[in-house]
Amino acid sequence: MSVLLPAENLLGQETSPYLLQHKDNPVHWRSWGAEAFDEAKELDKPILLSIGYAACHWCHVMAHESFENDFIANLMNQFFVNIKVDREERPDVDTIYMTALSMMGQQGGWPLTMFMTPDRQPFWGGTYFPPEARVGHPGFADILSSISMLYREQKEKIMGDVKTVEESLQRMSAVAPPSSPGLSSIDDVTDIARISMSMIDMVHGGMSGAPKFPQPSLFYMLWRSSIRSHDPKLKEAVVFSLTQMCQGGIYDHLGGGFARYSTDVRWLAPHFEKMLYDNAQLIGLLTSVYAETKKPLFKMRITETVEWCLRDLQTDKGGFAGTLDADSLDSEGHFREGAYYVWQAAEIDDLLGDNTGFFKDYYDVSDHGNWEKTNILNRLGRTEDAGEPTEARLAGYRASLLKARESRPPPGLDDKILTDWNGMMIAALAQAGSYFDKPGWIDAAEKAYKFIQTYMQVGTRLCHSWRTGIASRADVLDDYAMMIQASLALLQATSQSRYLTDAENWFQELNNRYYDNNSGGGYFFSPVDANDLIARTRYAFDNATPAGNGVMVENLARLYHLTGNDLYRRRAEQLVRAFSPLPPQQLLNMASLLNGFEILVDAKQVVLIASAKEGADLARTAIEHGGPTLVFTCINPASSLPDNHPASGKTMIDNQPTAYVCSGKTCGLPLTDAASLKRELSGE
Repeated sequence: MSVLLPAENLLGQETSPYLLQHKDNPVHWRSWGAEAFDEAKELDKPILLSIGYAACHWCHVMAHESFENDFIANLMNQFFVNIKVDREERPDVDTIYMTALSMMGQQGGWPLTMFMTPDRQPFWGGTYFPPEARVGHPGFADILSSISMLYREQKEKIMGDVKTVEESLQRMSAVAPPSSPGLSSIDDVTDIARISMSMIDMVHGGMSGAPKFPQPSLFYMLWRSSIRSHDPKLKEAVVFSLTQMCQGGIYDHLGGGFARYSTDVRWLAPHFEKMLYDNAQLIGLLTSVYAETKKPLFKMRITETVEWCLRDLQTDKGGFAGTLDADSLDSEGHFREGAYYVWQAAEIDDLLGDNTGFFKDYYDVSDHGNWEKTNILNRLGRTEDAGEPTEARLAGYRASLLKARESRPPPGLDDKILTDWNGMMIAALAQAGSYFDKPGWIDAAEKAYKFIQTYMQVGTRLCHSWRTGIASRADVLDDYAMMIQASLALLQATSQSRYLTDAENWFQELNNRYYDNNSGGGYFFSPVDANDLIARTRYAFDNATPAGNGVMVENLARLYHLTGNDLYRRRAEQLVRAFSPLPPQQLLNMASLLNGFEILVDAKQVVLIASAKEGADLARTAIEHGGPTLVFTCINPASSLPDNHPASGKTMIDNQPTAYVCSGKTCGLPLTDAASLKRELSGE
């Protein structure tokens, strides 16, 4: 029998900023692990699992109201073994119990509060609970007492509920036999995109209702469908929605970067936390849309957001930190949501003097405010930029406000490095850097990539999380999916073959430890040796980040087009078959898989035979005009492509850099000038 853990809070031993936020709570918190599970078994106490993250506003509220409350903490310590988990550090744990909460008929969110048996089997849960009962919310103290009594006196009933949830989790881990053939052609994706139009808010942009999340994967699918089908309604939905996000309060007009979501239908009032993954996805989406529209507003927002990421999130070693908090100290010394970002009109008057009226008119600033008696800077109602002279003038005023804002207490930075989120930002910087010809952005991407390989990789196995010199050995599907995506984006941006080697090595690692060879295919979210979990979930539905299985469809499709290796094509098709036999309404939630399917069946492949220097003009043309389905390869004339590659055996013409545009197994005529390549790619 193991020795019981001491009756005290043990989170001071952790590295996660979120866990360290709770190290001084009177709650006897433990971290996720065998020691806590053994303690629960020896004491025959249920486990209270609390999951959140450092930038979560309602997590802070519940911590202050309940976890810092001596009376409530005493109930927790008396009746439960209490485990605190950082969802960003252990997304595998979070996924299981958020899924369980949904199976119980509850609305998901954070903080996630779950009650479990000592064997980690969930039997009841919720999200935020106030300390005392309020309208629509039971009090947390009452819940603690009731759950403890239920566990002591009606354990048989609890075990029945546990069995039901556990069976549902196990069923979810298996891919169901196909009930329909799934995707058969690219036209299916276009049809799904058109179905989604009924859900678009064409008054305010984005999806209908509130809160509003950016949903980049979905809008990227709509965008690609609009290009493919020349459907003006799809194009309008994407351009209008992105314009509203770029001009709304969800965008930080002084410092750059997008907040996680808007609490209202207008994109005015954000939930002020900023996440690396949102900004990575929006940089990529905006770059693709700008390539077609050339809308100056989108270029401005891309540039400002990249500059913010490099300034505020990239660490000295190269990796990107994950989040900025929603809350910070206000002028009275109280933690308040948005305190760092909002303004009183008088503050702006003092800073801008005679120019204040001009600025306030553009940014919706008034004496009475537009949100809780303060002002969130926004340009809603202005669908375009104001023209170069006016924008230059406004930029000067914004710089003055930003300098003043920097004297305020800043929101907390969660500086842990997450492999999957870094992979997303690396890919976005590589894409935007190559399109806008910004070598510094590509350099930043390569620096972050090197950080992951140096500090967060053992052999070819990735670690998920790193902070203060310590890497978590836990890894998940998304780490490999996003880093393969990053390596392929850097390959396209730099033509360095080592990135292709990395992608193939990570695929092999993923294939060995994540792929299900027994019941329908697909990748599990956790590896085969994840022995601290009660289930291995498997899904292709996108959430705030794209699903790893969806991203892998595109990764595998690109690997197939780059190498000609039929293994990658077969595995991509297996993923599509495993997850796509669903009604169109459900496939809407698998936008990343749909985007990957397009690359598989309808890629626009350009092979350039030249040195990187001599072929620069043709490479630039391919990047600028290839569109979102571009698969670009630049090989040295002395090198060769695999025998089963469509451009195998192709050569330079008259010793000039030569490009070939290929579709499927067929390549077009050799092209030696940029104008001809542009015409070919544009279909002119």
